[in-house]
Amino acid sequence: MQRGASAESMRNITKHEGRCCIDQFFLFLCYCKCGLFEKDLSIRFNVSVPTVSRIIITWANYLYHILGSLPIWPTRAQVNEHMPECFTSMYPQTRVILDCTELRCQTPSSLYVNSQMYSHYKSHTTFKGLIGITPSGAVCFVSQLYSGSISDNAITAQSGIVEMLNENDDVMADKGFTISMLLSEKGATLNIPPFLSSKRSQFSEEEVEATQSIARVRIHVERAIRRVKEFHIFDSVLPLSLAGSVNQIWTVCTLLTNFRGPLF
Repeated sequence: MQRGASAESMRNITKHEGRCCIDQFFLFLCYCKCGLFEKDLSIRFNVSVPTVSRIIITWANYLYHILGSLPIWPTRAQVNEHMPECFTSMYPQTRVILDCTELRCQTPSSLYVNSQMYSHYKSHTTFKGLIGITPSGAVCFVSQLYSGSISDNAITAQSGIVEMLNENDDVMADKGFTISMLLSEKGATLNIPPFLSSKRSQFSEEEVEATQSIARVRIHVERAIRRVKEFHIFDSVLPLSLAGSVNQIWTVCTLLTNFRGPLF
């Protein structure tokens, strides 16, 4: 769908719903940022609950298209230009920092679907997504949501992030991302904290320093995820009735964090 077509559809919906665009946009932001229920919003905006539902779905799709068309994946030169000093001294080839996060969702009645969506980490059924940020802290990649049982390695392989990397790029991640072989196919390198082998009871001094060094800079992706979680729609268990729009809402909320200014 083209931008002009999207704008035209929004004008038609505005007329149909009887609310101006800014009111509809504000309603959608209240829904996402404050986590207000549709019944609450219908009272606050003096519209019916079905109208609130239609406005939320419409704006989720519209913003998903508009924000999704923005070129958020920077070139190698752009990454280098804005590389913070904490990276230039130790990890100058870093292209992206990756981490996954999970959103609790309603337990499905199907035992099979429940087993696919159950996360042992959260002890609940969840949706799971992958986020990537540049060394300067801007969100440069957001995956679609997957079922909660998927591993970090599988979500990395399926999300398409590897295809966006170039030769000699470094990817920084947590220990759960054992994706060295996957990255080697693109000539990229993985930076993760060292593992403690079964033959040793403690890390060496060099390994402790490496762990602390990576942790000091990798923490920024967790701060970026915290910004996303500040959209309080994600505080409560997401109903399965939202499954048709949850990818759009997740992506929009994640990309909107880039408009808050520098992460650090």
